[in-house]
Amino acid sequence: MADAASQVLLGSGLTILSQPLMYVKVLIQVGYEPLPPTIGRNIFGRQVCQLPGLFCYAQHIASIDGKRGLFTGLTPRLCSGVLGTVGHGKVLQHYQDCEKPEEISSGNVQKDASSSFDRVIKETTREMMARSAATLITHPFHVITLRSMVQFIGRESKYCGLGDSIVTIYREEGILGFFAGLIPRLLGDIISLWLCNSLAYLVNTYALDSGVSTMSEMKSYSQAVTGFFASMLTYPFVLVSNLMAVNNCGLAGGCPPYSPIFTSWIDCWCMLQKEGNMSRGNSLFFRKVPFGKTYCCDLRMLI
Repeated sequence: MADAASQVLLGSGLTILSQPLMYVKVLIQVGYEPLPPTIGRNIFGRQVCQLPGLFCYAQHIASIDGKRGLFTGLTPRLCSGVLGTVGHGKVLQHYQDCEKPEEISSGNVQKDASSSFDRVIKETTREMMARSAATLITHPFHVITLRSMVQFIGRESKYCGLGDSIVTIYREEGILGFFAGLIPRLLGDIISLWLCNSLAYLVNTYALDSGVSTMSEMKSYSQAVTGFFASMLTYPFVLVSNLMAVNNCGLAGGCPPYSPIFTSWIDCWCMLQKEGNMSRGNSLFFRKVPFGKTYCCDLRMLI
């Protein structure tokens, strides 16, 4: 019980600290660029025309809504984090309780079994079920969070309170409105989890020497690296999910002429892929001007 409470408190603290970053990221993902490009330098020192990064973007939001405006959508996101942590823990606890009788009846188990690929499959499946359950429970709050942020574009006040937002979505879209963008989000989580755990198993089994004294530390590092790699590969699912969550919801940021109306998340995926925008919002610092976009930028300075 105390462990669950500490996880909730830690998660809530991290959520509060990262809220401005997520706010900027979401606005960039939907294609909102209120600031013109500037002349900067890339990692090789060459002058390039680039879009403003995280801090400039956050400063722009603060200049309009104040510093409190950077925490728009925090309440539903905190609710999502708490429910997700509790739901995830409950599902894992259920699996652990079901496995205890089996462990007692099986008697002695060889140590090699715990490191086998069968064990990895079993643990990954259990984690997948826990994450999927948490995502299903928290997705309505995730949708409210995204829409609360995106209404900054049109200066609307449609999704201001948690209760009012729930009533608005149910009245206009029904139950399905709370699960807009759910499928690509679930797919991204599942693919990322299996990819991360499979790569970590291969690295730990075949690439690392079991005789190294810091083997446990090396394995934790490999898990982190493979997790980062898997999240990078599955980022398009996150982008498509967020776009579908705000698409055609009555906000300027999700409706024509600002944004096209997608018939499905596959339609959204195909259009982003055609435009070459599958990584939009993935970088918050070195942001290149998208191909085909026209901005007022003095390109003579690049020569």
